[in-house]
Amino acid sequence: MGDNTVLTCPLKPNITMVIWKISPKVGGLCIWIYRIEKTKTYRTKCSDSINWNSRPDVNTSLEIQQVGIAQEGNYTCEVVSTEGNFHKMYHLTVLVPPRPRLYCDAQGTPVCEAAAGLPAAQVSWVLGDNSHPEEEVHDNGTVTVLSRFTACNTSVTTTTCMVFHPTGNWSESVAC
Repeated sequence: MGDNTVLTCPLKPNITMVIWKISPKVGGLCIWIYRIEKTKTYRTKCSDSINWNSRPDVNTSLEIQQVGIAQEGNYTCEVVSTEGNFHKMYHLTVLVPPRPRLYCDAQGTPVCEAAAGLPAAQVSWVLGDNSHPEEEVHDNGTVTVLSRFTACNTSVTTTTCMVFHPTGNWSESVAC
């Protein structure tokens, strides 16, 4: 999320045309076509954040600037050359790191929250408990996970929450 990414396409000799077909999760099909003999690019319904990484007659790679959730989806490149047609397919998945937070609620119960992550984070407690994390899916596809610590042993004074996510892990302790 927020980074630039480059998707490469097979480079072959005697290329006559390069076609990128982009099927995002949100929005319609985007098609990029570069015709070598006309040195012209045609595009339909494509985001302004998507462009050639370089000159398409030299480098057929596509660059996506500041990748966001809207760019998630399938990207297929087809290179047409005198040797045949060559395809490469990508499935772009966007990772959004959650914002972890540990606090005590009004009843003195430890609460661990992993806000607005994609995919949903996994939340657990070091001492183990019988809590059931709640998930809230937001309009943009991110997920907030909330877990309230339910102690099996009433003598517990300090507990540690752990948040696991493909973008990184986090842990913090609290005494309520």
